[in-house]
Amino acid sequence: MTSRRTFLHASALTTLSTTIARGQEPPSNRVRVGVMGLSRGMAHIKAFLQVPGVEIAYVCDVDTRRLESAAKHVEGKQKLKPQAVTDFRKILEDDSVDVLSIATPNFWHAPATILACQAGKHVYVEKPGSHNPHEATKMVAVAKETKKLVQMGNQYRSVPSIIRGMTNLREGAIGKVTYARCWYDNARGSIGKGVEGPVPEWLDYDQWQGPVPVRPYKDNLVHYDWHWHWHWGNGELGNNGVHALDLARWGLEVDSPLKVGYVGGRYHFDDDQETPDTGDAVFDFGNCGASWHGSSCHPRRHENHPFIAFYGEGGTMAFGRGGYETFDLKGKVTETVESDFGDVYHFKNFIDAIREGSPLNAPIADAQRSTMLCHLGNIAYRQNDTLERSKAQSWKDVIGQETPLWKRAYREGWETLG
Repeated sequence: MTSRRTFLHASALTTLSTTIARGQEPPSNRVRVGVMGLSRGMAHIKAFLQVPGVEIAYVCDVDTRRLESAAKHVEGKQKLKPQAVTDFRKILEDDSVDVLSIATPNFWHAPATILACQAGKHVYVEKPGSHNPHEATKMVAVAKETKKLVQMGNQYRSVPSIIRGMTNLREGAIGKVTYARCWYDNARGSIGKGVEGPVPEWLDYDQWQGPVPVRPYKDNLVHYDWHWHWHWGNGELGNNGVHALDLARWGLEVDSPLKVGYVGGRYHFDDDQETPDTGDAVFDFGNCGASWHGSSCHPRRHENHPFIAFYGEGGTMAFGRGGYETFDLKGKVTETVESDFGDVYHFKNFIDAIREGSPLNAPIADAQRSTMLCHLGNIAYRQNDTLERSKAQSWKDVIGQETPLWKRAYREGWETLG
């Protein structure tokens, strides 16, 4: 095949901008959204505002500074003035709201999704969608029982260039695919050693903790470094690894592995971080495999890793942030497709599914299969052991459905999640 370069960016964005011109949807087709968590949630707001007929009815956060900023951002961009609340349950009580969009810490993802579905709302929930395997299975079951649409925020699933590459891969562009390798490289600094003290006046810390057993406030948790504590987060594997492993599952056409291992550690800093900053998670699916390498505290720029690479009998396909390249077995580039990455595709797919009944690109049942890879990798790391099951066994049976690594303890009043 001769080398060729395809530019999708301009044409895709032109098509999308034509589709999402404001004001094209009649009032009867309006979708009203409440957004919970206003860091990543600001990207939700900006994306929803580009989809016709979507109104931001509520903004919600435990940080009053974020509430004020988000409300001001929305004002003037739509006729409706959004209500600003610190407790998302006020959104669930409003029958005029169609969607809860969740961009909170991981430990809130499943509880908020479950309550929203039970309140009759559709849900957009950020990755990883659950804090532990029990929550993953429960939120999928509740979405099915309530017949509510739940889309997880693994937005690569909706990017046109990614879809094109995956279609080519699965149609045999590099022959039979036997392995996928994923990378995450970053240069995070130390989180230090947190000091317990008074809660800042702008933070509702009790509401921030929500369903998890209460622990004292310390100054290196909110708003981001909770990721690196097992009580609240899932480490880098659940934070960023889930994106690449979701693509690995998609390209390899697999669901659940037979064997999982994770070797690594906290090597760079002596601080409060409990989760590894460097490591390799490996997954054996029987007829193919995958790995994820995380390097959170060294960017390794000279290695110039792709986001994910698939290896087949006829070559390699490597994806970056949206675009991809295909190589033959000699390393010659046979196709290059430029990136057209953007969040709006995924949010529009979600709204189209609500309005038109079209398929979700990342329905929660399938998305949690990818999240489960992260949960299993973290369990293997924490147990310092390789996990293995037979084809006849479930992971719940292997690990034990009542063990703390499968199912966490919940705060008093939230035990119904158990």
